[in-house]
Amino acid sequence: MSRGIDLNNPKPLYEQIEDDIRDQILRGELASGQQVASQNELSKIYNVSLITVKKALSDLVSEGTLITRQGKGTFVAEPAVKKADLSAHRTLGVVLRDLKHPFFSLVIHSIEERARELGYGLLLSSSSNDLEKEEAQINKFREMGVDGIIIASLSLRYRASTNIKKLHDENFPYIMVSYIHDPDYWYIGSDHEYGGFLATEHLIKCGYKKIGYLGVGKGNLLSEVRKNGYYRALVENDVPFDSKLIFYSGEENFEQNIDRRMLGYEFGKKFNSLSKKPDALYVYSDLVALGFLQAVLESGLKIPEDIAIVGNDDIQIAPFTPVPLTTIQQPSDKIGRMAVDIIQNRIDEKDIGNRTILKPKLIIRKSCGADKNKIFSDLIAS
Repeated sequence: MSRGIDLNNPKPLYEQIEDDIRDQILRGELASGQQVASQNELSKIYNVSLITVKKALSDLVSEGTLITRQGKGTFVAEPAVKKADLSAHRTLGVVLRDLKHPFFSLVIHSIEERARELGYGLLLSSSSNDLEKEEAQINKFREMGVDGIIIASLSLRYRASTNIKKLHDENFPYIMVSYIHDPDYWYIGSDHEYGGFLATEHLIKCGYKKIGYLGVGKGNLLSEVRKNGYYRALVENDVPFDSKLIFYSGEENFEQNIDRRMLGYEFGKKFNSLSKKPDALYVYSDLVALGFLQAVLESGLKIPEDIAIVGNDDIQIAPFTPVPLTTIQQPSDKIGRMAVDIIQNRIDEKDIGNRTILKPKLIIRKSCGADKNKIFSDLIAS
């Protein structure tokens, strides 16, 4: 295995190179103004083609991490805001485990807009699904003197890490925008249990009798929270619960960087062989649902005639799949904007609650079999 490259990681090689170079800069192995290795040298270091190296360097130059000097090579750019200058600038740090995650990319967009409106600069970082790097980045931002930190961890543990506990204990302005199970920590997000309820109740109202739930890994707490909403909808609508209609894609503690579309795809390939098949399925996330949808269509089944599907998240690609995906829309715009407002309130030492929970919406498209094409902000009366 070459430096920074994991052939089992579904992320493209050029993106892995980008992440590795960013990490070297963050750790201080590459200093501002220092020249990076030539394209030929990087090709040998990472054991990839020159085209892959050129793509990685081009992206890093475009985002301002690196600069090119004609005839001299590629160098680490000077930071836009130097440590000594941060006291004169209002700055927020945003820590992500994956900058390209389709849901959190929407949240980041609204964070950027609200931060600009309030006069904050923004520093973004990606830890590439590595918890140690995530914690290092939190420390780095504090050393740089940021005013607050917004954290979107994708840890499956959904518990406060050591560094988040430290932020909390020291009353440093932070907010989690990814699900955290601990009730004492500062968090803004969607009501995931209610989202599972909305999805399942809608399928019931569409006339389906055998409604299943597809989760990811039995150790995934968020998956279980959404399943609780599924179960409550069945109970409140007098639909018998059948444990044989609960399915899990992925191992109990599968690695976070596994492509969730592949998890759904693998389950979809097994769907026809199930001894007991549902006629409708609420799926943990849109990514899992899209993989399942693709596999089912490839097997010759029709959606929603043979199996109706409702996903969760309303990622940007959801309306454009072969069968547009009905889904639960998390209020990503509100989450991002309100995250910045909460940080501002924390900076101003205003007494606000630990958890801000927003209501999701049901977005009806063709995959559920409904003949309507409108957004429901709440349940529709039968």
